[in-house]
Amino acid sequence: MSERLPKGLATVAQLAEFDDIIDARSPAEYADDHVPGARSCPVLSNEERARVGMLYKQASPFAAKKVGAVLVARNVAAHIEAHFLDKPKDWRPLVYCWRGGQRSGAFSHILREVGWNAHRLDGGYKSWRRQVIDELEVLPGRLRLRIVSGATGSAKSRILEALATHGAQVLHLEELAAHKGSVLGDLPDAPQPSQKAFESRLRAALAGFDAERPVFAEAESRRIGSVYLPNVMIAALRAAPCLRIEATRPARV
Repeated sequence: MSERLPKGLATVAQLAEFDDIIDARSPAEYADDHVPGARSCPVLSNEERARVGMLYKQASPFAAKKVGAVLVARNVAAHIEAHFLDKPKDWRPLVYCWRGGQRSGAFSHILREVGWNAHRLDGGYKSWRRQVIDELEVLPGRLRLRIVSGATGSAKSRILEALATHGAQVLHLEELAAHKGSVLGDLPDAPQPSQKAFESRLRAALAGFDAERPVFAEAESRRIGSVYLPNVMIAALRAAPCLRIEATRPARV
């Protein structure tokens, strides 16, 4: 491994080295955002997490840890039985929670006791989130953006889709946001992601582009439904050369 850390810890830069990434946080935390490709295996359900937190505040940390230990052990056992019994001895999972603390620590400890080479993500989800924010500050400025603009109904999205089928690099922001823009609104079958999840999707898209080739994107305002574009992304869109689509009103209708 590339960085020297205490045994059993790994960094965000090492994510690709593992066979599975396990998100030990609650389902609500996972739904808000998660490391791409991570499997949700909560050691505490939403209700259990709230219960343990209430005990911590109203009774004592010791009381909360006693109840938490029972719930975590029970849930980890269920996950192993349901998902991991077929894994070979050389299986290498990476486990993370919010800060890389007790939840992922308990899960990875049990996996290591079984005999698997399990690791815990140093800093947990928060370290992943920091990387997303940091990369969104620099990735947009590295791209050769070309903006497709035009009035609503002038087939900008269809043009982007056609470009993509011909091998062009396309940044489809409305697709990432699961929204058709201010006039047409929400998609009927896909709820919008949270702001954090949208930024993770955006970061993944930007990181996958070849900086030597143009990237086509639709002209967008700062907000796309309930999510908004980072300032650096907006600045890059506004500074890029623009291709305007002219269409008649009947064609737009």
